[in-house]
Amino acid sequence: MQKTKRQSSNLLKLIIIALLSTISLVLLFINFPLPFLPTYLKIDFSEVPALIAAILFTPMAGVVVEAIKNLLYVIFTGASDPVGVVANFAAGTLFVVPVAMFYHKFKGKKSLISGLAIGTIAMTLGMGVLNYFIILPAYGAFIGWDTMSIAVKLNTVLVGVIPFNVVKGVILAVLFIPLFIKLKPWIEQKKATIG
Repeated sequence: MQKTKRQSSNLLKLIIIALLSTISLVLLFINFPLPFLPTYLKIDFSEVPALIAAILFTPMAGVVVEAIKNLLYVIFTGASDPVGVVANFAAGTLFVVPVAMFYHKFKGKKSLISGLAIGTIAMTLGMGVLNYFIILPAYGAFIGWDTMSIAVKLNTVLVGVIPFNVVKGVILAVLFIPLFIKLKPWIEQKKATIG
């Protein structure tokens, strides 16, 4: 009986993660550039389902949703830009994990708001460093630039990447807080069901 209940609980977790990953993929396609930033930097809301998974289960569940979303994106689009896919996964993970860790440690709306602020800072700083040292050089190599100058990398990070991630984090936080308040009874019910 206990084994059957555990199997049923694991199956429900898998179904919810699969559904959230699919929703995340759909939201990835609904994106828009910001008027004051480079057009290749686009805001989307695909981190929201990953946040729900990370809060409902564990931070790792959010990472799994991010991974499945990007894998599905590669499968469905052919992803002519693999560097962008890796960058999307890194940004999502850097945002979702701190939010979920902070929420699980302290619980409540205030901890969620603090977690969203910490997640925004982690994503902004992390993506700044990753872009400067790894993502921009990889993208440069991918499009055929032999070397990317320090000035170009620094300018791209300071004028594009950092402001973009700050704005994205703020938009996600403003969107997620009321959504979380609405979903909290459902999240609590699922947590009780899954155990």
